This record gives sequence, C-alpha cells and structure tokens, in this order.
Amino acid sequence: MKKMKLTIILSAIVLFLAACGSDEASGGNGDTIEWKLGHLSDENHIWHKTAEEFASLVNEKTSGEIEIEIYPNNSLGGETDTINSIQAGTADLVISGETLQNWAPKAALLAAPYAFRDLDHVTSVVEGEIGQEIEDQIKEEAGLTPLYYHTRAPRNLTSKEPIKSPADLSGFSMRVPNVPLFLDTWEAAGANPQVMDFNEVFTGIQQGVIDGQENPVDLIQSGGLYEVQQYVNRTEHVHSWIYVLVGNEQLEALNDEQRDAVLEAAEEAQKIGEELYQEEIEQIEGELTDNGMEFVDVDQEAFREVMIPAVEKSLSDEQLDLYNRILEVE
Repeated sequence: MKKMKLTIILSAIVLFLAACGSDEASGGNGDTIEWKLGHLSDENHIWHKTAEEFASLVNEKTSGEIEIEIYPNNSLGGETDTINSIQAGTADLVISGETLQNWAPKAALLAAPYAFRDLDHVTSVVEGEIGQEIEDQIKEEAGLTPLYYHTRAPRNLTSKEPIKSPADLSGFSMRVPNVPLFLDTWEAAGANPQVMDFNEVFTGIQQGVIDGQENPVDLIQSGGLYEVQQYVNRTEHVHSWIYVLVGNEQLEALNDEQRDAVLEAAEEAQKIGEELYQEEIEQIEGELTDNGMEFVDVDQEAFREVMIPAVEKSLSDEQLDLYNRILEVE
C-alpha cells in the first residue's frame, strides 16, 4: 500500500515538472501560444487577407508554437475595446491607427487632415524619423508594438446627396471614429459629426441616425455602404496609414527565437500588404461604381481652407510641431 502511494506521488511530481517545462518553453501557455487579433474590416478586406498570411508565416516560422486567430468585423469589439483587452491580457493584437492618440498623442498625426500630399509622402514619413518617433510613443504610452503597417486609400465622404463644398454640409449628420481631431475639423466644415463604432455605421445610415460617414473606399466596400449611400464625394481630406500591433507584454513573453520569427513574419507581411493594396484599390472603385455608387469631384481647396485652421487649433504644441515637420518632408 505504501509502495503504491509512493508511486502515485512520484508520478504526480513527474507530470508537474513536465507541465512546468512545457509552459516555460511556450511562454507559459501550454504547448501552443494562442494569440487573438481583432480588426474592424470584413474577411475580404486587404487587412484581413494580409493578417491571414502573417498568421500563417508566424505559425510556420515558429514550427507551430504560435497560432494567431483572427477576429474580423469588430467581433472582439471596436478598436478601443480591443486595445483595452490587450492591455488586460484577454486579446493580443489589433489593427489600429489614429484611435491610438487616446493613449499616444503623436498618433493623431497618422490621419491629420491635409497633413500629407499623397501616399508617397505618407511612406516617407512612416518609414523615416517621424514615423519612428510616433512608434516609440505608441510603444511607451499605449503598451503596443507596431509590427507592420498598411498605407490607406484617401478618406472620402459618403452621402445620399452629392456634397461638393462645405456649404453643402449644413444639417449633415455624420459618423467619425473616436478621434477628437476629426470631430473638430468636420464641425469647422459645417457638419454635425458624432462618434460611432464602424460596425454601427450601416444601421445608423439605414435608420436615419446619421446621413453619412468618411472612410477609404476599401472600408466603404467592406462595410457594404453602397447599399445605403449613393455618393462618394472625393474630399480626399486624409492620406494615412494604420498599424498592426501586438501587446508589449505578449511580445516580451516570447523567447528570442519566437520573437525573431514574429518580426521576420511581419516584415514579409508588410510586402504582401503592399502588393494587395496596389492590386485592389482601383478594382474596388470599379466595384463600388458597379454597385450603384457615383464618385463626385469636390472643391478640395474649400475643404482645406475651413479644415486647416481647425486642425492647427486642435493640436497641442507637441502635435503641431510634428504636423509642421511632416509638411516639410519631401
């Protein structure tokens, strides 16, 4: 009887030590580290397709030690909710941009109206000293590490009636993301902006809660907004980029080999995303037209004139300095 008890005890000790060894090798999550990545677009969007490639590369390069499950359509919650979840340890990765300014003020410049001339200008900034400065603050203040980024098509205003100048915005209720700068600039332009999660926009337009919204064409398509909006007004008020980010703690919990594999996969995903962007944006505009949307040329200079003073007034001294430095980048 005593011998049997001793055998049971020894077996339990062996199993305990094996489990501990397994946890240490995988960052404390058993045999496989499972990460959750949340974003707002649908499964056909460039971000989601690139994220799938990234997840596959990470899994391959870590020999199955890290699995990334992707949650599109805000199924983990909106950007702010997902960032809060990452900080709480219940999610791991997010695709986010200017919303990050709620933690890291310099991130407001990711989508400051009329800060960027075109996408070449965006690329020069994000891959240069200013981009690194913004990333450093995001890492320090938001607790998130940018892994790779997507350049975005220009943001345009959608509506049920054509809007060609700020004068047409009188009484126009519109959705904006949780970005104070967007609220200020659209109010200055004459609209009535309100903060709303993207997954509520379709219903909001359908029910008459809002008259329109502003976003790049890829999100206009993935959100199915062609079903409830007729016009894409080419305000092109923002050229920008968006990051794929992982929690600092989640990244630091990996061993060196796993961390290197994630960063290597991110570098490859960057190139994949760029190729998809080039292939799909022009095609998306054609598909929106086929689905009944009409693209409207607007008086962009008139929008610029009313928005820029509001941008400058809304920015802190630190943000305004960064804004002016961005304007000087060739």
